[in-house]
Amino acid sequence: MIPPIARTAHRHIDVDGVRVFYRESLPERPDAPVLLLLHGFPSASHQFRRLIDVLGSRYRLVAPDYPGFGHTEAPSDFVYTFDRVAEVTRGFVERLGLDRFVMYVFDYGAPVGFRLAEHHPERIAGLIVQNGNAYEEGLSEAARAFVALRPDTPGAEDVVRGLMTLDGTRSQYQGGVADPELLTPDSWTLDQYFLDLPGRQKAQVALALDYHTNVERYGRWQAWLREHTPPTLITWGGNDAFFPEPGARAYLRDLPEAELHVFDTGHFALEEHLPEIAPLVADFLDRVWH
Repeated sequence: MIPPIARTAHRHIDVDGVRVFYRESLPERPDAPVLLLLHGFPSASHQFRRLIDVLGSRYRLVAPDYPGFGHTEAPSDFVYTFDRVAEVTRGFVERLGLDRFVMYVFDYGAPVGFRLAEHHPERIAGLIVQNGNAYEEGLSEAARAFVALRPDTPGAEDVVRGLMTLDGTRSQYQGGVADPELLTPDSWTLDQYFLDLPGRQKAQVALALDYHTNVERYGRWQAWLREHTPPTLITWGGNDAFFPEPGARAYLRDLPEAELHVFDTGHFALEEHLPEIAPLVADFLDRVWH
């Protein structure tokens, strides 16, 4: 018997003048567990489309595009900071009426998601962390150099723009993977299409130069984890050049009951290990929600 494949709706909703695009699975049960999927750089909600296909008939998976990413349309005067992106994402959650959900945070999704959690801890039924860093030991030397960039750093904008070429985007997917043939080139090709839209690289430069504000909040987020101890599943690509494996293990210091799985792959672990990760997510949702 073929497992049911999700029906997925593709919608827009206005949040404070931002036309937020999102994908939402239509599960068979109206009371299905809710999983909020928060994407990373340089991708968008499309990075979760295979996970939504696999799990979306049993669970309500909701995946927005942030301002500056994917199909979301922001005003020309939008100020691109992680605080502002998180505000829009929080408004999106409220507009959809998501009062309780498990949160999946990946890469940029971690600083966005932890800002949401700080404001509304009561909404977080559980946490899935996939290469989303919140610890100093999870920063590689390359990541530390990236975090050190400021608007007045000589050549800072050129460094960031160098990551947004097709070669730079592709390398974020291919770095550290065990079997490159399992990666679809559609992923980085689509990412690059969005990066090359008018105004997008300027937006990404602004966010990159604001990234240090996330590291400055690590202590607050770790304190939040210790205080609220959300049920947590950690699935991590151990060969991530930016957020290496020690960043995954560091969560266990504040969440000793967390479930940890490290895979022999790079940053975009779902691309190569969806067959292993999807069942872990399903089992976690079943246990946490009930």
